[in-house]
Amino acid sequence: MSNFKSVVEQIRTLETERKNLMLEIDELKKMANSKAGALESEVNMLRDEVKSLRVLLGAEEQPEVDPGQQKKKQAHK
Repeated sequence: MSNFKSVVEQIRTLETERKNLMLEIDELKKMANSKAGALESEVNMLRDEVKSLRVLLGAEEQPEVDPGQQKKKQAHK
């Protein structure tokens, strides 16, 4: 009978731990979504700043270059 009691107690402990972990996961997901939103906003602001600087410098007719592609082109030279 004591074996049954220990199994029941182990189940309760694991259910509590599962509940706590699920709550932590939800909080981490919220934090990740918030951070992604903030980064997206910052990237959009930086894009706008690049466009403005291009206009100011008279370079608005140049297409945007992907930095990864630019590095690849330089490496092939």
